Amino acid sequence: KRRERKGRPARYNTKFTMRQNAAATLVLAASSFVLQGASAAGNRYKAGDKVELWVNKVGPYANPQEAFEYYALPYCAPETEHHPVTGSDTSVFNSIKSYSGIGERLGGNVLRHTGHDLTFAPDTSNQPIVEECSTGELGKEESDKFAKAARDQWFYQMYLDDLPVWGMVGEMLPDAEGAKGQLHAGESDLAHLDREADMALDPNLPLKPYVYTERTLTIDYNADRIIKVDLTSDPASLVEANPGSKLKFRTFIKWQRTDAEFHSRFDRYLDHAFFKHQIHWFSVFNSFMMVLFLTGLVALILLRTLRRDYARYALITGDEEEGGEVDEDGKPLVDKHSEESGWKQVHGDVFRAPSYLPLFSAVLGTGWQLVVLTLGVILFAVAGPIHGEVHEERGEILHAVVWIYTLSSAVSGYASGKYFKLYSATSGKGAGKGVDAAPSASGPGAGPAQWQVTMFLTVMLLPTISTVVLSFLNGVALYYGTINYIPFLAIFILFLIWIFVSVPLCILGTLVGRHTKLAGKGTGVGMVELFPCRVNSIPRPIPTDVPWYGNPANLVPFAGLLSFGSIFIELYYVLTSLWNYKFYHVYGFLLGVYAILVLVVGMTTVIVTYFTLNAENHLWQWTAFASGASTAAYVFLYGVYYFAFKTSMGGFLQTAFYFGYMALISLNLGVLCGTIGHFTASKFVRTIFQNVKVD
Repeated sequence: KRRERKGRPARYNTKFTMRQNAAATLVLAASSFVLQGASAAGNRYKAGDKVELWVNKVGPYANPQEAFEYYALPYCAPETEHHPVTGSDTSVFNSIKSYSGIGERLGGNVLRHTGHDLTFAPDTSNQPIVEECSTGELGKEESDKFAKAARDQWFYQMYLDDLPVWGMVGEMLPDAEGAKGQLHAGESDLAHLDREADMALDPNLPLKPYVYTERTLTIDYNADRIIKVDLTSDPASLVEANPGSKLKFRTFIKWQRTDAEFHSRFDRYLDHAFFKHQIHWFSVFNSFMMVLFLTGLVALILLRTLRRDYARYALITGDEEEGGEVDEDGKPLVDKHSEESGWKQVHGDVFRAPSYLPLFSAVLGTGWQLVVLTLGVILFAVAGPIHGEVHEERGEILHAVVWIYTLSSAVSGYASGKYFKLYSATSGKGAGKGVDAAPSASGPGAGPAQWQVTMFLTVMLLPTISTVVLSFLNGVALYYGTINYIPFLAIFILFLIWIFVSVPLCILGTLVGRHTKLAGKGTGVGMVELFPCRVNSIPRPIPTDVPWYGNPANLVPFAGLLSFGSIFIELYYVLTSLWNYKFYHVYGFLLGVYAILVLVVGMTTVIVTYFTLNAENHLWQWTAFASGASTAAYVFLYGVYYFAFKTSMGGFLQTAFYFGYMALISLNLGVLCGTIGHFTASKFVRTIFQNVKVD
């Protein structure tokens, strides 16, 4: 009895895609997020209508980025009206499907016509339609290609009515009969891979490459819609692909009615048991409890400690009425004749501009853009039921990333321009708390043209780093001949979007930020107090003899570890979706974890900043940024662990792509978290120095 292996969905590249409406203006660009979705008229058929079967890619199961065009293997074309030899001049065999958006191409999707001649529900006899073809005699090179595909467990991906299906190219077995003993009835091609390590193959028997030559495409339909597509490979059709042999491939096409609804046809691709496992729920709850713990820690330690500090400083300065002589426990606060120490001592330097002000301003501006980008993409995905689920459209997420990043360029420009204006006056010697003139050129990073440097860095910083990494990966992909490269046309389109939309918005944002009126107290005509304390002309020396908890180098790693602890479970699910063939669809979880990350980063940075200032170290800006950004180091290290122990990836191509993407993800996350940390620390510093009296 012939036993078939049902192909179940095991992989769909959900990394990124979205259907793009033509847009000539900013309004039209924004409106391109409104997609037509799966209910479009194009998903309806009449009896006899053509149904196109597209093939996407073929490659090894263990290396997702090592993907090639389907006909890179010596498959033959089906002998239909589309056949390249016997067909007409209008044959669409191997023609590329038009892209629905830039995201589809960036996601490595190249859909080509298989040449199969399908018509919608042609008969009701339940007799499958057979389409077949034969190869010529296989040469040594062609035979080796099939052998490599079987040895490296290659599978191919097809699309019919935008529904993905998968099938295995072949197997490595002692003999064809042995295959029947190794496969389970009804087992999918790709599920077979998951238990391959448990197969009891005799290690003394030499393995040979076998190729599947027969497959059945079962299409379920309800009225005028296609609901389900299954591909099964027949183990009885396994044959050796030896040099000189001819392979005859058969595809059986079977139509059958179903009562299933169209709107739920994609549910079978979603692994609810995996993503909504109780461990996932527990991890979110655990992260939430961490937020409560840190909130209590900040309230109990910092606020109580600050209250004691205020009272102690008031007592030292003779303001007994405000400070008192004992704390709430009845203990003496301080000897009235003792000297001042602690964070109040740096009041004349705490609002001094950070070193490399233009660069720091640009980094913060980029960070705010990434904050908006991340939140915007997550909200876009959460709103999937309104405009169409993102996992149902190839490249929809990546399309959203491109446009939200482009439109949020104004945010980066505004944030960097405003920050530079705020601190540029404290970069020069003799700068005080009032600003009523152009910044001094004598300080580091405060020259008259430095705002232009800030604008340039804001425009170029992230695009330059991303271009360098992606160009390297593009070169690797082209060298290996995979389809996961960005073609010149897509690069040209991205360049046009960047140069004509992103750059002008960033420049406009910088100009607006530079000319924004800064809030503060008026102290006279044309004078505005920007900071609670005046900045001294000469920087205060930083003590070196401090306890271990006063050294930022000791505190920053702990802050990053706490932040990483709030997201590492969700990081596992995200990486599994990217590299291990899962549809990520629980964006509500992701939104909650993102909010938790923001809170944890903010509170840990406040703690680090307090201990830094209390050690009389006024260089808190870069420390606060590093405190949040250190989360990225743990994310990258976890990526190394995931690569080594959770995947079977190998080879230079896949390794380069994996660590190239992980480097970009970690870098962007570091800038994002660093910006959040600096923002929280800045609010904290302003608050504590507004409530202390200085001479």
